[in-house]
Amino acid sequence: MLQNSKAFSGFAVDDLQKAKEFYGRILGLNVSESHGLLHLHLAGGCTVLVYPKANHSPATFTILNFPVNDVDVAVDELTQRGVRFEIYDEAGLKTDNRGVFRGRGPVIAWFKDPAGNILSVLEER
Repeated sequence: MLQNSKAFSGFAVDDLQKAKEFYGRILGLNVSESHGLLHLHLAGGCTVLVYPKANHSPATFTILNFPVNDVDVAVDELTQRGVRFEIYDEAGLKTDNRGVFRGRGPVIAWFKDPAGNILSVLEER
C-alpha cells in the first residue's frame, strides 16, 4: 500500500531557532522553515522534518547519520565549527580522545545537536 509513498523521518528539538542555526550554519545543511517546522534538505533529495516539542527529551540513540569519505577530516572540520564529539569508554565501545570509534563496523564519531539528540559522521567504504 505505501510502497510508492515518499516517506520521511522527523525528530523533536526543544528550541527551533537553535536547531536552525546548528543544522544550517554549523553543519552547513540547506534548511527551510514553514508552519513552525524545519525541513533539513539532505543530499540525494531526502528531507527530514524537525519539530518543536516543549517537553523534549533527547533521543538516546543515533537519529541521523552523515556518511563521509574520511571521518578524521570531518571531525577536524566540525570541531573547528564548534562541534564537540562524544567520548565513550564502555565495554565494546571505546572512542579515541577525539571521539572516533574504530572497531567493529564502520569508523564513526558521534556528536549532539543543541537539543541533545545524537548524530554521527561515519565512513562509507
